[in-house]
Amino acid sequence: MLNLIFKLFLNFNATSLILIVYAINEKIVISSLYIKCINLPNCVSYIAYIVVLLVLAYISLLLAKKLANDEIEKGSINQVEPANNVYLPTYLGYFFVALSINNFEALVFIYFIIFIFTFFSQTLYFNPIFLIFGYKFYYVTTNTLNVKKL
Repeated sequence: MLNLIFKLFLNFNATSLILIVYAINEKIVISSLYIKCINLPNCVSYIAYIVVLLVLAYISLLLAKKLANDEIEKGSINQVEPANNVYLPTYLGYFFVALSINNFEALVFIYFIIFIFTFFSQTLYFNPIFLIFGYKFYYVTTNTLNVKKL
């Protein structure tokens, strides 16, 4: 159960930048949402959105330490390839999708579709924000095939 919750959380973190880009593009700011009496500059809202993304990514990394440890048998690794350059163009596509959405209903529908697709693929583990924390993504090919289903 913890693995499923973690997987959903990772998926949300990996796709939530769509929501932030949409909010910035549509000029959705904190003062217009919650604090009617305080007029904050728009950049405060945008910085707050980015800080929330960073905090959620950091929480993901902390939660990962609580998951069970998987082990790879010594000598079973055939190949290790960097995966950052493969996933990054896909992730940048999210920016363009978010910039082209012109209403909230479309955002919800498109975000739901992207969320489902990334949940059932391996891309949910790629989050460019992890790169800021110094993590890199790799494809690892081993001699054995161990498939686990949630």
